[in-house]
Amino acid sequence: MGQIWLIKYQSQAIGYVVLTFGYSLEYGGCDGWIDELYIQANYQEQGIGKQTINFLEEVCTSFNVQALHLEVEQKNTSAQSFYRRVGFEDHNRYLMTKLLNKQK
Repeated sequence: MGQIWLIKYQSQAIGYVVLTFGYSLEYGGCDGWIDELYIQANYQEQGIGKQTINFLEEVCTSFNVQALHLEVEQKNTSAQSFYRRVGFEDHNRYLMTKLLNKQK
């Protein structure tokens, strides 16, 4: 289950964000994942990303979400810096994935 929003600036679509929901005993209930967050390069570093994160936090609070997660590529240090500035923290875990039902 999840939701998708277009990010608009002056009525023009400049990006999108995808939020999915799950359940985690460790985090005490419903948790959310920012599955995708994209803002066109020429609109970055203008506060739009921070507004988007704030919006997602409000949405999650309204759904009683206990934790909000995201993943970011290790080489994308500018995104990591942004996410730290808006309150996300590193933790001692390594995300691993097994793809199921792969199409060949």
